[in-house]
Amino acid sequence: MDWLTCLKNNVDAGVWIALVGVGVFLAIRTRFIQFARFGRMWRETIGRAFRHEPGAEGDVTPFQAMTVAMGGTVGVGNIAGVATAIASGGPGAIFWMWISGLLGMGTKFAEVVLGLHYRRREPGGPMVGGPMMYIRRGMGRAWGWLAAAFAIFGAAAAFGIGNMVQSNSVADGMKRFGVAPWLTGLLLVVAVGLVTVGGIKRIAHVAIVCVPFMCILYMLAAFVVILLHAGKIPGVLGLVVREAFSLKAAGGGFLGMAIMRAMRYGLARGAFSNEAGLGSAPIAHATAMTDHPARQGMWGIFEVFVDTLVICSMTALVILLTGAWESGETGATLTMNAFAHTFGDKIGFSLVVLSMILTAYDTNLAWCFYGETCAAYLLGHGRATRMAYRVLWLPLIIVGALWKLERVWEVSDLLNTFMAIPNLIALVVLSGLVVKLTRGFFAGEPYSAPLERDEQP
Repeated sequence: MDWLTCLKNNVDAGVWIALVGVGVFLAIRTRFIQFARFGRMWRETIGRAFRHEPGAEGDVTPFQAMTVAMGGTVGVGNIAGVATAIASGGPGAIFWMWISGLLGMGTKFAEVVLGLHYRRREPGGPMVGGPMMYIRRGMGRAWGWLAAAFAIFGAAAAFGIGNMVQSNSVADGMKRFGVAPWLTGLLLVVAVGLVTVGGIKRIAHVAIVCVPFMCILYMLAAFVVILLHAGKIPGVLGLVVREAFSLKAAGGGFLGMAIMRAMRYGLARGAFSNEAGLGSAPIAHATAMTDHPARQGMWGIFEVFVDTLVICSMTALVILLTGAWESGETGATLTMNAFAHTFGDKIGFSLVVLSMILTAYDTNLAWCFYGETCAAYLLGHGRATRMAYRVLWLPLIIVGALWKLERVWEVSDLLNTFMAIPNLIALVVLSGLVVKLTRGFFAGEPYSAPLERDEQP
């Protein structure tokens, strides 16, 4: 194991523990809002999907903002990541993935609330929110270095995990249909460029079509498989719970190693999938037209619920119910084999590949916006910085389609992990404000956005 892999594994382990700890802390502070207000969440999301409050500031509708955020989260983690968790941690990893999702619902709520509360309009540009804004505006200018650290990691990580890794996944999938990687890269440059040049509004218009279509297509296919094996569901759920707390010695290791492996891969892959605590999604949610941060926060709860507790769970059930998890395969190949068990190789593989192509495209668009927003925060100059970032973004799509990206994966994962650290610190420090805003929202109190410290009388 070289130094980069060793560093990544050590940092990852610490951050996953921190993610769980902060998730528990926020759940207690918000009185487990993800459970206590679950019904209200549905009324504020699906019940008001295409509405926004009269006179509310923002650039896109709350639903559009959520689809952009989901475009950045629903993807490889839901398809290949779940399979990897099962292959590496056993069926019990799914139980801990559920725990990650349940805690992540509250974490994402807090992120979105702070992102909306401390957002500001970029001169001539979109609403800007996210960890860099709530760290600087909420924690004070003395913490500006921490806000800058998040923005640096975000702007850099986007080129890897949001760009080259995604185009590589699309190119790999298209090879199954006989399309050369260079051609896939070129087509993606055109498709991404035509959308990103229009900024968040055009990205939202694409996301509102692509994200629901992909989710519905994938879930319908998974539902068919689950329905055909419905009689096995109780046994599979029992297996998941038993394996989550198995005390057997895995691979000749110490007693309880099976639990540790299940926890490690389940929590890590769940967090990778829904990105709760990472700090990326609040950048998209901050552009929503809404009259109260906590109202958009409900969309944050909904986002994680659909991503982890619905889509990831359906992937897991398909893999476990078909018995594909015992094949020795891992990643996307394992998921493809599971669907092929019911639909045959051609249809089963095509369903998974098409879903990965759509999600990779959505992720590319979302992360371009995240990255350029972080760059604009660091460098200023608004539209000029954003356009320069997009110009750099496009050629790397072709690079990603053509190259082997093992190192890019490792560096990107490390940068993503570093992104989470400033965000988690801010969530703990500003948790009292989250509680205050949440209580005010449910009490029907009027909301007013904060002034900059140097704007206050």
